[in-house]
Amino acid sequence: MLKAMEKKDAAAKFDFKELLKQNGLVIAFIVMMIGFTLMSDRFLTYSNIITVIRQVSIYGIIACGMTYVIIGGNFDLSVGSLVSLVAVVVISLHDTIGPLPAILVGLLVGLASGTFVGYLVGFLKLNSIIITLGMLGGLQGLTLIYTGGAYSSISNPDATWYSFIGRGFLGEIPFPIILYAAIIILFAVVLTKTVYGRQLKAVGGNSKASQFTGIRSNLVVMSTFIASGVTAAIGAIVLSSRIMSAQNYIGEGYEFQVITGVILGGTSLLGGEGSVLKTFLGIVILGFLRNGFILMGFPYYTTWIIQWFIIVGVVWIDVASRRGGKILA
Repeated sequence: MLKAMEKKDAAAKFDFKELLKQNGLVIAFIVMMIGFTLMSDRFLTYSNIITVIRQVSIYGIIACGMTYVIIGGNFDLSVGSLVSLVAVVVISLHDTIGPLPAILVGLLVGLASGTFVGYLVGFLKLNSIIITLGMLGGLQGLTLIYTGGAYSSISNPDATWYSFIGRGFLGEIPFPIILYAAIIILFAVVLTKTVYGRQLKAVGGNSKASQFTGIRSNLVVMSTFIASGVTAAIGAIVLSSRIMSAQNYIGEGYEFQVITGVILGGTSLLGGEGSVLKTFLGIVILGFLRNGFILMGFPYYTTWIIQWFIIVGVVWIDVASRRGGKILA
């Protein structure tokens, strides 16, 4: 009888740990929402929730591509500079060739950047951190060369449909949220329901071993950077449409926000594991954290310190779990 009770207690304890492991992020999100709701009556309102999700939708769109890159065992530090470049290209071309051709050119810029980086990392086996760190500076330099350091804007913003992408509504829902939701669904389905998704996780988990199963790891890695480049371009288009102009450093710091959201969502820094849906939750948590602290009267830069602690904590947990709970090996 005593042994049976001990086994029952052990099973209950195991289930609780498993619950935290599988749903810890959701639980943390719920606790955070309850806490901020108790501290501010403006926090849990429809207008505030929609505003926050619309604000983080640009980070979230870029984070979908970044999730693929990190699952594949790499990093893309160039997305912030790519956002700057695509934004100024689209805005500067809007008045000369029209909004739709300008958008297509912007997407091609993102595609070209992602393909170039993907070839260097996937086929030439160069370190992704070093390559994309170099691209960060290179793309920013191209942005300044392209604009000559000048501010880019649309001459008559009220006379074009381009503003709908970043400012428009479908019913009561902002269009950026709808676009973000569509991209989440697409990337989640590809990752969880296709052969490519399984191959991506295999390559990120063990690139050398995956080659013996017939997976072309170089193409898989290259495709993740293409996805990152295209989603960064889409994010830049939404951002420039929202403000109808573009500064040369408009995307500065985006890579930090995006990577923080991805790793907060549980994507392993060592590759092989990750979820687009959990990345969404990570991005949203960061957005509500920033919003909640602002409503409480804290300076906006308070969230930078919090994000630093988040990164350190998540990395610590990730490495500890990979080493069987021993952080110092």
